[in-house]
Amino acid sequence: MFILALQSTAAEAALPDPVRAMIEAAIATGDKAKVATVVEIAKQTNPGDVAEIDSLDSAFRQQVASREAAERARKEQEIRTAGLLDNWHGKGQVGAFQSSGNSHDVGVSLALNLDRKGIDWQHKLTATVDYQRSNGRTSRERYLFAYEPRVRVSPDLFTFGLAQYERDTIQGFASRYSLSGGLGYNVISSPDLKLSAKAGPVFRRTELVDGDAENHLGGLAGFDLDWKINPRLTFTQNANMVAETGGSATLIVDSDNTTLALNSGLEAKISDRLSTRLSYALNYDSNPPPQGVSIDTMTRFTMVYGF
Repeated sequence: MFILALQSTAAEAALPDPVRAMIEAAIATGDKAKVATVVEIAKQTNPGDVAEIDSLDSAFRQQVASREAAERARKEQEIRTAGLLDNWHGKGQVGAFQSSGNSHDVGVSLALNLDRKGIDWQHKLTATVDYQRSNGRTSRERYLFAYEPRVRVSPDLFTFGLAQYERDTIQGFASRYSLSGGLGYNVISSPDLKLSAKAGPVFRRTELVDGDAENHLGGLAGFDLDWKINPRLTFTQNANMVAETGGSATLIVDSDNTTLALNSGLEAKISDRLSTRLSYALNYDSNPPPQGVSIDTMTRFTMVYGF
């Protein structure tokens, strides 16, 4: 036993002090990548001391794992005890223009996106406003407010609900309410690329500017894409398609109606919180009101503030 102890002490002393100091300095930084690099070099240059180097590396990894587990537990407890107004994150966008001379135009584009993630729940709030007057006449007036809660069933499968309000008098409807729910799936979930798809039934009530109202049952399909091209450039793509049946509750029977809302955006980061965003929105209605058109588009250039 005494001989084994002497051999163990001799083995520990075999690692040169400069090498040990280099490894301990890397460990002191807490940087796992840096420690892995130093350990790999130390093994290559000191092949006879691999066991001791592995022992130092193993002790560091255990410390990191313990620290990360404690941090995860702290964050989980913080989420579980958070109040209703806590832990919300989001982005606000604003864009405006004014022209005079041959034409007098003024317009504003506003958007707000809020997101709150819990242990299994996620809440998403969206609001957009587009308003424009040309030569004293309102030429665009579109509002959208949506709330979408999600509940995680498995790491990639989730259920969702959707409550949405729209107003677009230029397109011919004073109000449009949508209620939907169903299943969704995270097709891709990586730090730089996220893609989710969802589908379910939908009930929609449309109140036209002429006073008539239509109720429809149909189906909803959508997807969300976020692609971080590089640390300062992000591409986003969101789409919702709704296919309706004919009128039912109001006993109005018409042709089937399909709508598509497509939003594409490219964000360029200026600072940690401020970005510029170029976006393109397309709204398609296969059976618009008499004064409306099937395709309505909007290109925006806005400033985005994240919080």
